[in-house]
Amino acid sequence: MTRLAPEVRSRSDASEARTPTARPRRGARRVPSAAWAAVLAAVLVSSITLAVTVGPADITPAEVWASVAHHLGLGESPLSVLRDGIVWELRMPRVLTAAAVGAGLAVSGAVMQALTRNPLADPYLLGLSSGASLGAVAVLLLGAAVLLPVAAFLGAMLALGLTLLLASAVGRLTPTRTVLAGLAVSSLASAVTSLVIFWTATGDSYREILGWLLGSLAGATWSSVGIAAGAVAAVGLPLLLAGRTLDAFAFGDTAAAGLGVNVTGARWALLGATALLTGAMVSVSGSIGFVGLILPHAVRLLAGPRHRTLLPLAALTGAVFLVWADTAARSLFDPRELPVGIVTALLGAPVFALLLGRRR
Repeated sequence: MTRLAPEVRSRSDASEARTPTARPRRGARRVPSAAWAAVLAAVLVSSITLAVTVGPADITPAEVWASVAHHLGLGESPLSVLRDGIVWELRMPRVLTAAAVGAGLAVSGAVMQALTRNPLADPYLLGLSSGASLGAVAVLLLGAAVLLPVAAFLGAMLALGLTLLLASAVGRLTPTRTVLAGLAVSSLASAVTSLVIFWTATGDSYREILGWLLGSLAGATWSSVGIAAGAVAAVGLPLLLAGRTLDAFAFGDTAAAGLGVNVTGARWALLGATALLTGAMVSVSGSIGFVGLILPHAVRLLAGPRHRTLLPLAALTGAVFLVWADTAARSLFDPRELPVGIVTALLGAPVFALLLGRRR
């Protein structure tokens, strides 16, 4: 048998290293998505526990779990009535609401970015935030704050209906038309909201309205947990199963149709589900920015662009992020409290700049 010359052998080795059989060795160094999910789930549970302990009252993680076990019927609480009320009635609903809202907004943002093929898309792209703000401001000025979640949700759904009606009135529903229609409806709703505030708001109502418009979880109750967590379970979980469809949309409508996707039907269904989820989140938290814009991009750097992996990891990351953002909002300047939307903006802007640098 003829022996290969050294230079021939070196070329052969180099070409063999470039063959597909060598690629799994390079990709094997990526952390599996299941490992990321397990780590983030553990971080989320730890974050919820620690966030409940943060505050003027000195409460330990063991006492937090003892209170939870007591209210689940698994034993007696060692805490006094006052301390048990701080854990169960004040801090736990707020922390759980923050986790659910963060998860919902992150998933909605990832879905919107895939459907519109726009990396700057966020859950509020279709005018949902402005519509919810209009509904919330209306009931706050009428003195019917108890109806705020319902009014905010109905306002978001009205904005969605107007956006889709406007986008489909001039032809087939496309990403560009949807975005432009959403911007038009958002501008209109924002203008009407500003007019209503300017014309009718007096006294302390300005502060109450401003706090809601900037995003706040200060009034979270177990009803808020039910709304946010229920929406994540009923709408968010089915969205997690739409990963293959969203992957198809990443290549354009023509490619998606060639892969067997009913483009128009799937886009309407996914836009509607995303709007329902976002509307439910906004109804209990106000307009919290940057969560749905930044976190999907951050997760893509860790786990890649496939939506079957991206969506659940984005949900867990969003939950952890908003738990700590809200904890910072209520504790950093105690006894004063910041709207959590200010904290997410302060954190999100530099992170977004960093992501842009990494993307370049």
